[in-house]
Amino acid sequence: MEEKFKQEPTDIIKIVLFGPESTGKTTLSEQLARHYNTVWVPEYAREYLQNKWNEERKTCEPKDLLPIAEGQMRLENKLSKKASKVLICDTDLLETKVYSEAYYVGHCDPILEKYAVQNTYDLYLLTNIDVPWVGDDLRDKPNERQRMFEQFKENLDKYDRNYITLEGNKKTRLKTAVDHIDRLIEEMNFITKEDVLQLHTKGISKNRVRRQLETFRQGIPYVELKKAAVIDDGILKFSKAEEKALIEKFEQSKTDLSLLKFVPASGAASRMFKALFNFLHEYDSSFESLDEYFERTGDNDIRVFFKRLKDFPFYKIINERIEKKADTAGENLYLFVEELLTEDKLNFGFYPKGLLPFHEYSNFTVTPFEEHLEEGLLYARTGDQSKLHFTISEQHRELFEKEFENFKKRRSKSSKTVFNVDYSYQKASTDTIAVDSDNGLFRNADGTILFRPGGHGALIENLNEQNADIIFIKNIDNVVVSKNAEAVANSKKILAGVLIERQEKAFEYAKILDEGDVSKNQLRDIKLFLEEKLNVRFSITAYHTFSFDEKVKILKDKINRPIRICGMVKNEGEPGGGPFWITDSKKRISLQIIESAQIDMSNEYQKNIVAKATHFNPVDLVCGVRNYKGEKYNLLNFVDAKQGFITGKTKDGKALKALELPGLWNGAMAFWNTIFVEVPLVTFNPVKTVNDLLKPSHQAE
Repeated sequence: MEEKFKQEPTDIIKIVLFGPESTGKTTLSEQLARHYNTVWVPEYAREYLQNKWNEERKTCEPKDLLPIAEGQMRLENKLSKKASKVLICDTDLLETKVYSEAYYVGHCDPILEKYAVQNTYDLYLLTNIDVPWVGDDLRDKPNERQRMFEQFKENLDKYDRNYITLEGNKKTRLKTAVDHIDRLIEEMNFITKEDVLQLHTKGISKNRVRRQLETFRQGIPYVELKKAAVIDDGILKFSKAEEKALIEKFEQSKTDLSLLKFVPASGAASRMFKALFNFLHEYDSSFESLDEYFERTGDNDIRVFFKRLKDFPFYKIINERIEKKADTAGENLYLFVEELLTEDKLNFGFYPKGLLPFHEYSNFTVTPFEEHLEEGLLYARTGDQSKLHFTISEQHRELFEKEFENFKKRRSKSSKTVFNVDYSYQKASTDTIAVDSDNGLFRNADGTILFRPGGHGALIENLNEQNADIIFIKNIDNVVVSKNAEAVANSKKILAGVLIERQEKAFEYAKILDEGDVSKNQLRDIKLFLEEKLNVRFSITAYHTFSFDEKVKILKDKINRPIRICGMVKNEGEPGGGPFWITDSKKRISLQIIESAQIDMSNEYQKNIVAKATHFNPVDLVCGVRNYKGEKYNLLNFVDAKQGFITGKTKDGKALKALELPGLWNGAMAFWNTIFVEVPLVTFNPVKTVNDLLKPSHQAE
């Protein structure tokens, strides 16, 4: 059934007329079709509803919306085959969605909403209300034009549509529209018919490619740091008594809440073993001893690895597999590393990091995957149910499922907990283009567009598909041995307690704002709560100039957002992003997790702010993604696309520039309400290199 609401692939540029009734959309559609010698798609709803009125004397009802949407898409797909370069659409499903929510108190059929958001167009022409109202049988909101215009504009902004606003008389509007469409046609000349099919297969719109090209050409500006977030100025630190109360708050509340642990786990182990791969390439035991190798290369990573070989959790596994007896220490080490990494042996270098032996207990080893399952029992469990979601690479699915079955067999007698584990993959639609030195599309040898994974920021789409009252987020390689698990779990409970505490008040205030009849004192209290408890900052000068109703609207926007509670550890020299107050391009101040690559370290002022930072981000988050009605937010509406990264790479010996999407806990969560809390260092135990497994937090004894 849903096929009826989908767009068919086409290389035609699609333009949508978008806006309230009686704002000249149909007239302009006809003008543009004549100008470009093409066809235009009429508004199917007018024909459908006029017939209904004539036959039944009834106006639109909710049951009519899907037939209207189906008819609209049937017309669009049919006429796109007859169009010449440009197709003019008098409306689209997003407009139908806006009317549905306006007429039926925020309601929109899920299927209509899905395709209203999923179907894509190259340019929207938003028609303003500066033209006279002309009534007919179907138009019924002459006094609500301004409100409706604002709803149309809000939806274009919300779904990040490419649009311009048209104002003035017919001649002015036509000229403005033609100027922008001509420019768009010129910009889109790089897309071929073959490209269209490739894009359609991946679920990527032409407009997304165009905008990514713009990003490469314009560059991504550095973030402007305002100051470092520190204790009592952006970072909370609790006393032991406060921590105990927050843990109790979580324990008392969790029985009525759905809990989920979300673990990014797609990382491969190749980087972790970089030093060992280099050793295999560089060392030849027939030419030099191990000491001579150390003297020649100064390779301290291998020196440490060799010195503490027996402390690695995989030592016994490897040692038992080596059949050949070595004569020298160097040859023995080489055989050990070869057995560990090479493709025809254990091949750990190409395993997912989550399935490597990380910890060794008395008579068995465990993987990070298993440690996350065990850790989840301590805080992400409701009754006898523990729910976890892992984002993995598709080729590793079978390995994870096998490990999960082994895990359940090992602990079947010791626990009655039911583990609800599922997986997702990074979506092909989140892949990004690459460009050459001239910022043109980088193509493969066969002429297809080169796409690259968009980085961990792409996982915001995976997270967006999860629905729970509280979502715990933690990287796959950040685990501890069992002796430290309780301390880690208590830290997570504290963060969850903060979330519940702040969310309860936010929900209370959001409901008050929605129900109307807000007093001046309540408005003041809500603003104070946002500032003091959710770290929201207002432009004081501008805020005081707004009317009462405008202030209500602003506070509604600020309070109806997902909330993230982020653990921050004291900075002890580890690499990673840090907590800062920043000022964005619109001069808005907010709390953000910022990576070093986002900062202009050649700027002394910015460099001095970095030097004052006291904490860094261990990727330890607890998230609330629902509003007070229990409805899940669309997390894609809270991403700052300006916080991505451009990096230099090579392909087939040719230089290219690659684009990484805003990081999951950086720009992908930029417009969330954010709270930073100091957590103990024991909660941060990432394994970035194999020698990190030698740290005390990864040693069972």
